[in-house]
Amino acid sequence: MRTKREILELLEEEDVKFIRLQFTDMFGNLKNIAVTESQLMRVLDNRFSMSSKALFGDENFCQDDLYLRPDLDSFVILPWRPQHGKVARFLCDIYREDGTPFELSSRTILKNVIKSAEEKGYTFYVDPDCEFFLFHTDENGIPTTVTHEKAGYMDVGPMDLGENPRRDIVLALEEMGFEVESSHHEKAPAQHEIDFKEAEPLQIADSMTTFKFAVRSTARRFGLHATFMPKPKNGIPGSGLHLNISVYKDGKNLFNEKNGEIREETKWFIGGIMEHVDAMCAITNPLVNSYKRLMSGYSAPKDKVWTRKNVNALVKVRHRLGEDTKVDLRFPDPSANPYLAIAVCLAAGIDGLERKLDSGMEAPGCYETENEIEQLPGTLREAVAWMNGDSFIEGVLGKEFCEIYADAKMEEWDNYMEQVSQWELDEYLYRI
Repeated sequence: MRTKREILELLEEEDVKFIRLQFTDMFGNLKNIAVTESQLMRVLDNRFSMSSKALFGDENFCQDDLYLRPDLDSFVILPWRPQHGKVARFLCDIYREDGTPFELSSRTILKNVIKSAEEKGYTFYVDPDCEFFLFHTDENGIPTTVTHEKAGYMDVGPMDLGENPRRDIVLALEEMGFEVESSHHEKAPAQHEIDFKEAEPLQIADSMTTFKFAVRSTARRFGLHATFMPKPKNGIPGSGLHLNISVYKDGKNLFNEKNGEIREETKWFIGGIMEHVDAMCAITNPLVNSYKRLMSGYSAPKDKVWTRKNVNALVKVRHRLGEDTKVDLRFPDPSANPYLAIAVCLAAGIDGLERKLDSGMEAPGCYETENEIEQLPGTLREAVAWMNGDSFIEGVLGKEFCEIYADAKMEEWDNYMEQVSQWELDEYLYRI
C-alpha cells in the first residue's frame, strides 16, 4: 500500500503538475475535480470537499458537503496527457464531514458487499469481457454511428480498421498498470473487445471505470468515438459486459468441477442469480437501450436458463484448460455502473450459496425458446418495477439509494416514451 511520502516523491520524480480526483456518480459516469500540485497536501489530508449534486444531479438532495478521500493505491499517471507537467489521477472514496463513509456512494456499496461476504468466509475473483464500438466523428468532432469497415469476429487488418487504435488502447492500459490478457475484433463492424486479468472485485470495478476513460481518451486521438452503448445500431450484435466470477472459501474455488460434474455450490450460486435477476436488471442493464440488445437474438441472453455450451443463456459455466471453473454472467451490459453491477451479482450468488437455492435444470447446448421458459424483463420500465420494493436489492443498495435511482430511471423511461421515432413515422404516418 502506497504512503503519502511515496506519492509526494512520485510527483516530484515524474514532474506531475495536475491531479484529477476521480469518482463515479450513481450511474457509473466518471466525474472528477482537477487540482494542481499546490493543493495536494489538502487532498492527502482528506480535506477536499465537493457538492453532492455531482453524484445525483439534484441540488436539493443532501445539502451537506461531502469529502473526497483518495485511494493512494489508485494513483496513476495518464499516459495520453503531456509528458512535461504530467497529469495524474486518484480514484476517491466519498465520506461525510464526520468521517463516516457516504452510504450512497457506489464504491462504498461494493465495499460493504465484499466485507459482508468475507465475514461469511467468501472471497471472489472477477474478470470482465467488455465490448465497445469505435465509430467515426463528423467534421465538428461530433460522434456518429458511421464506420467504413466490414470486419467480423476476430478478423485482422486490413479488414479490421480498429487494429491501430485498439493497440494504442492496450499499450495505454498496460502503462497504467493493467495486465491485458487479449484483445480482438468482435462480431459487428467496428465492435471490439479487450479482456484483462482477473482480480478482486473492487480492483476490477476500479479497472473498468479506468478502462472506459482510457478507451474514450485514446480513441479521440484517432478521430474516433468509443461508445459503450449496448445497442447503437439496428441489425448488428450489441455490446455485452460478461462477468466471469469464481468464489473461494478456505482457499478453494467452490466451482471447480469434480470428475467433470457441476458442483452443488455452482448450482446454488446460479440459483441466487436466477432468484434475483429480474430485480437486478435495472442495475446490470440500466438504459432504455439495454433491452434492445437483450431482445435482439445476437448472442444476447433473454431466457432465464443456464448451460455449459449455449451462448444465448443467461449464465454459462465456463471451464478452460489450466484455469479454475467460473460462472459467466452474460446478461449485464457495459453501460452499467461496474461497482453496482458487481455488488448485486456477488450478493445474489452468495444468497444462493447460503440458502442453497435451486438453479433449475441445465439447458442443453441447443435449445429453442419456448413459452414456458421464463425471460428477463423486456423494458427498463419492467426492470424498475421489479426493483421497486424488492427486499434483496434494498438490502444490497439501501432503501434510499433504490428510491433515488428508481425515480431517475422512471424519468428516463418517461422521456423516452414522449419521443416519436422515425420507425413510427415510417410505419404509421402514410397509412393511418
